[in-house]
Amino acid sequence: MNPLNNVIVLTLQLFPKGFVKPFAMRYIAGEHIEDAVKLVQDLNSKRMMATIDVLGENVNTKEEAIASSKAAEEVLHMIDKSKLNANLSIKLTQFGLNIDENFCYDNVKRVMEVAKSYGNFVRIDMEDSSTTTATLNTYEKFRAAGFDNTGVVIQAYMRRSESDIKRLIEMKASIRLCKGIYIEPENIALKGRDEIRQNYVKLLNMLLEGKCRVGIATHDDYLINAAYDSISRLKLQKSEYEFQMLYGVRSDLRDKIVSEGHRLRVYVPFGKHWYAYSIRRFKENPQVAGYVFKSILLGK
Repeated sequence: MNPLNNVIVLTLQLFPKGFVKPFAMRYIAGEHIEDAVKLVQDLNSKRMMATIDVLGENVNTKEEAIASSKAAEEVLHMIDKSKLNANLSIKLTQFGLNIDENFCYDNVKRVMEVAKSYGNFVRIDMEDSSTTTATLNTYEKFRAAGFDNTGVVIQAYMRRSESDIKRLIEMKASIRLCKGIYIEPENIALKGRDEIRQNYVKLLNMLLEGKCRVGIATHDDYLINAAYDSISRLKLQKSEYEFQMLYGVRSDLRDKIVSEGHRLRVYVPFGKHWYAYSIRRFKENPQVAGYVFKSILLGK
């Protein structure tokens, strides 16, 4: 890890929101749905897809959870109205997972039903290890209820991920595979860069060989090249996978992947909770802060 990135993160927290905002808005669409729509329209014009996320998680009241459900439904309405090539990403703690799992399921179910009516898709994001089992159980419950318009996320640094994937392959699940960003203890999460990379490639090959639809979510050249090798070896059609990246991170690499003819989806977060989200992301992955700071200095 580059020590300078950690210094950048510590420095950002000493400044007021007004100073942090330019850093945050390098990878956040803005505070309002209209900001996300405008950004996605621009991405679509560049042959890129998007997944939109309303910022906010770990809500404490049922009122907040219900409001999150309505905000997610609004995103789906706007995607349809604006004819965007985009889907929706959600975090279950935003819908009340830590309040009551059944209550959370009911909130998300309303969103799933709206998405299904539009022929759209909802990605259930993964959060820290305290929610992993509940998140996977909720996903499986939706699939059992006939909601095929949903997928889940697996984090390659989690030691349990291989066994989780074996179950998900049987369901032909749609999976977004990422390295993992939450700070976890060593007994449940891999820590070394190389061992995380190796596990990512292993899990990716399991998924691709298992005929699962995979979102290859990474900004790591090593992993992208490994994915290229797997795609070539398995003679996959471009409709059978897609690459996924965060908005504002390594846009040069993003453009290169698209120029080479691969499908790519950009994660587009927006909302009033941008500050808390940004600081958390910078803390958990100082490299992101480094990317953003470099982009500001270079004016890109």
